[in-house]
Amino acid sequence: MKDLSLQLAVATESDASLLAQLQLPSPPHHVVKAKHAEYEPVVTRSASIPALLQEHITQVLADAEPDDAFYVADVGDVVRQHVQWMTLLPGVEPFYAVKCNPDPMILRTMARLGNGFDCASKAEIDAALATGVDPTRIIYANPCKAASHIRHASAKGVRMMTFDNADELHKIKKWHANPQMVLRVLTDDSRSLCRFGVKFGAHPEVTRSLLQLAKDLDIEVVGVSFHVGSGCFDESAFHDAVVTARKVFDEAAELGMHLEMLDLGGGYPGADCSTGITFAQIADVLRPALAAMFPATRIIAEPGRYFVSNAYTLAVNVHARRVVEAKDQESQKSFMYYINEGLYSSFNCLYFDHAHVSPKVLVKDGVYVHGQEIGNGETHACSIWGPTCDSMDVITRDGQLPELDVGDWLYFDAMGAYTVAAASTFNGFRRCHVIWTNTEAHRLLI
Repeated sequence: MKDLSLQLAVATESDASLLAQLQLPSPPHHVVKAKHAEYEPVVTRSASIPALLQEHITQVLADAEPDDAFYVADVGDVVRQHVQWMTLLPGVEPFYAVKCNPDPMILRTMARLGNGFDCASKAEIDAALATGVDPTRIIYANPCKAASHIRHASAKGVRMMTFDNADELHKIKKWHANPQMVLRVLTDDSRSLCRFGVKFGAHPEVTRSLLQLAKDLDIEVVGVSFHVGSGCFDESAFHDAVVTARKVFDEAAELGMHLEMLDLGGGYPGADCSTGITFAQIADVLRPALAAMFPATRIIAEPGRYFVSNAYTLAVNVHARRVVEAKDQESQKSFMYYINEGLYSSFNCLYFDHAHVSPKVLVKDGVYVHGQEIGNGETHACSIWGPTCDSMDVITRDGQLPELDVGDWLYFDAMGAYTVAAASTFNGFRRCHVIWTNTEAHRLLI
């Protein structure tokens, strides 16, 4: 795949024109100055993430209490992901999955890019609407909804929503004034780490009867959706899901119903790595499949991690350590390091999202060493623990790092997806703040 900087250079003229016109308003003065505001954007200049890390760490090391973990996040990375999406999947409209990362700056950026929103609750609907987006740019993509949330969607003008069972249709008939339904179908997600088919999706054997019921209830069905699961390791799963959706479209036509929209769901990787499939591979499968089976249909998708994974880097402080002495002359001593973020906060992704993280040294003995080799390169076995009193609060038990001391700093790349969204304040530890930069400021002004 071409380097993203090259993709920006060769982006279509319409994309370049769109990006050139984008502008986000500056946040209020009190937000800019808020040091520990939860989920509030803290705007800074357009430095790279490593440069901003160094700038902030220099300030932190001069502080009397350099204990607080923090994120550095780059709006520019989100913009580059958007350009890549438009380059590799032209014509597929992104509806950002709010659940992945509901940071107001991310949501405002999505709105300014012209993207829609995939919402799962009335709170997420309100967060999306707060960006100024039109309700038609929201899909309420939770197949099993509370009645109060359905009423809220109706009151706010959000019409497009998913269903996968008969009871949901009856409930929506009662509580929504004018819905536009999207039938979520069950597809094979056995090739994914996070499988949703056990909870959501109508089996192909019942899709016809559900369409007929919607027709009998005089409920408009506008499309079909699916989700192949997150962490998919076989791009052909997307092709197979499109085939399944085509069959449902044909069933609807046989019933005299005209479907006009296909929702490709989520599951698009945010970081191309040596393991798993890349977004480019998925796009290479989807483009010909959509052209052959849905040449004149509106296509949307629900990417989340795709946009935000790489945009966030987390910096943490080593506030305690324990030396585990060698058991014999043939073995080495190891270390237990205690940091100020854990499973109950940013690293909840280890349990809920099957994530894998890789710690790297940011500051050693008061010196900024991002991307550098430490000493002679010698490492020691170590475990890394979160700050809470829970013994399950462990980030890794089998790490390899240079010998660290209390006061040193580590950083973790690609921490934007399913991290801050589910962070808690268990044991009284507050969520860490976000420092914003924008390496695409010439295209998108914050």
